[in-house]
Amino acid sequence: MKTIGSNSRSPETSKNEEFDSLKRRIHGKLVDKLDLNKVGELEGETLRREIRLVVEHLCDTEDTLLNRNERERLIDEVLDETFGLGPLELLLKDPKVCDILINGPNSIFVERQGKMERTDVEFRDNAHLMQIIDRIVSKVGRRVDETCPMVDARLQDGSRVNAIIPPLALDGAAVSIRRFGSNPLKLEDLLNFKAFTPEMVMLLEGAIKARLNVVISGGTGSGKTTMLNTMSSFISNSDRIITIEDAAEIQLQQEHVVRLETRPPNIEGKGAITATDLVKNALRMRPERIIIGECRGPETLDMLQAMNTGHEGSMTTLHANTPRDAIARMETMIMMAGFELPIKAMRQQISSAVDLIIQASRLQGGKRRITHITEVVGMEQDTVVMQDVYRYIQDGIDEAGGARGRFVATGIRPNFMPRLEAVGIRLPSSAFSERVMLND
Repeated sequence: MKTIGSNSRSPETSKNEEFDSLKRRIHGKLVDKLDLNKVGELEGETLRREIRLVVEHLCDTEDTLLNRNERERLIDEVLDETFGLGPLELLLKDPKVCDILINGPNSIFVERQGKMERTDVEFRDNAHLMQIIDRIVSKVGRRVDETCPMVDARLQDGSRVNAIIPPLALDGAAVSIRRFGSNPLKLEDLLNFKAFTPEMVMLLEGAIKARLNVVISGGTGSGKTTMLNTMSSFISNSDRIITIEDAAEIQLQQEHVVRLETRPPNIEGKGAITATDLVKNALRMRPERIIIGECRGPETLDMLQAMNTGHEGSMTTLHANTPRDAIARMETMIMMAGFELPIKAMRQQISSAVDLIIQASRLQGGKRRITHITEVVGMEQDTVVMQDVYRYIQDGIDEAGGARGRFVATGIRPNFMPRLEAVGIRLPSSAFSERVMLND
């Protein structure tokens, strides 16, 4: 005896399946109809406009009843499938989406304004998802397959993409997209979001102009790269800057910038170019500043040596939870270079190379704050001496479930102030007087 309704499908499900079937049919006809030679002669909006006319004609040839909204949606989705990233285009057009997390073809989450939520967007199947991943990675000269099942890439707007596919990902390909919009956040935006205070900005601007070496540390999604981009706006337009990254995402506005990107091994396991290789090569390119997108391995030693040998004003980011942890992490990464240096020698390298550590944190509720601006003073016996100039102290949680706290000045005047004054930057003594600067 059958249970009533056990095999029945809702009218909505049936309608969606018919819509998807129609979309695939029109897309297939479009691919057959396209003259690839003529398509290659057109570009951008002109190409999309011409193809749109073809799709509209194909829709007219189909014997289906679609209202105006459904017809427009069908045309847009066919165009996205042909030129864009298929179902992802809808999410990429939403400026509020900062992270897109794909856990297989039927499970897509986004982070909007600090909150994670599941979306209704789906891929047809894992093969459809794999097709979109291939489209992303092939544009930046990368590949992803069973022999190389993990890849880092980027979108045209600079957004960072990481993909991992079966057999490593058990439930279908997993993709993480960290959005970097076409209009990156500027200094004024971060001040409005209370990521830091005007006094902190004055100090950071002076530090960059006085060519102090800066390390930005923080956890995943804490805003390290955004902070790096913001601080780079203080660099002189005449400086020769060389950037080194695994997937290019630093967006510098200066004229004299050379961008370098690492290369993974080829299908035979050869030809890899690491960040260490690029740092060594960058030293021969007459750089005035070297910016490494993220130190995560042996290149840390080369970066510190560059900072110690006349390349002041260099910057990098790394993963760490506190400024003290950042020092310990650098020690670990120096060891990864394969040199058995004494602990004291490593710490002397770090303390003489790094002038300032900026700690970025992502707090509860999605708020991003600069929680420490810490000066590296030097060595005392075997210990790296550090002092906080500014701090953010979390006091609790507000009604919306977000972190609530205050920015404080510790009352310490940094030892590097004479370097700022030597280049004509004078900060008022009130900028360092011990007090609460801002409550949020």
